[in-house]
Amino acid sequence: MLRVQNISFAYLDKEVLSKVSFSVLKGESIALIGESGSGKSTLLKAIYGLYDLKEGTIFWKADQVLGPSFHLVPGMPYMKYLAQDFDLMPFVSVAENVGRFLSNFYLKEKEAKVMELLEVVGMTDFAHIKAKFLSGGQMQRVALARVLALEPELLLLDEPFSHIDYHLKNQLSEHVFSYCKQKNITVIYTSHTPDEILKFSDAVVVMKDGKIIEKDVPQHIYELPKNQYIAQLTGDVNLIPVRYLGVQNNEVLLIRPHQFFISSEGYEATIISSYYNGRVYILKAQFHDVVLTIESREKLIGKIKFQIR
Repeated sequence: MLRVQNISFAYLDKEVLSKVSFSVLKGESIALIGESGSGKSTLLKAIYGLYDLKEGTIFWKADQVLGPSFHLVPGMPYMKYLAQDFDLMPFVSVAENVGRFLSNFYLKEKEAKVMELLEVVGMTDFAHIKAKFLSGGQMQRVALARVLALEPELLLLDEPFSHIDYHLKNQLSEHVFSYCKQKNITVIYTSHTPDEILKFSDAVVVMKDGKIIEKDVPQHIYELPKNQYIAQLTGDVNLIPVRYLGVQNNEVLLIRPHQFFISSEGYEATIISSYYNGRVYILKAQFHDVVLTIESREKLIGKIKFQIR
């Protein structure tokens, strides 16, 4: 349904997007990941029609997305874009902000819709509070409800949960992505949080220096990363020269902490430190000149032996 075809974009003389191409099916959730400055936010804005492209085309269904040179008001009507500034009206209530673009012709239906969305983002208790009294995280939740209110065909989210308290983030993200699936809303979102990237996306697009270097399902991105850059975007990873494992070449293995297991036989390492993360112990172990990160069900000290799954 969305086709991004060979697009490039530059700020003045600095190219920010370079020959970017990918496609998205209706109802899919796509995570855009990459280091800061890789072009993720610029790509979202380009898809929404906020920029005039240097080259290439973007289509949603049969409609070409065009930039501000072609529209008095930039942006496409069947898309919604949520940036990291929330553009709430400070002196009106949370409920009024969420219902800002909904028709007043059927007031009961509008009120029901607003309350449904406030429940999705966990803000029903704040319905009648003015936006200016909200925290940054609460404002972000209201802004999320507002962009969902019109049920856009395509929803573009730039770090949608960045201001949310940790204890609320998982529940909120589950509610929002579940709601989008239920309504068949296509979602493209940026994130630096591995859980959000892996748990809620149908596919992951990896960006570096304004280019797409990989697109794959979350499981492959995490378990079979093609290089260190991709691996480190989705969680801790160990880089182990294979010569340390008795293989005589220059390859380097990318091993996740959970892929080690402690055994009575195997490679020997020395524990430097350990801490408990609420689920397992995280061991730091010296192995040749590499410090490994290893998950263990028990706290260990001294020398250990390990193997790799």
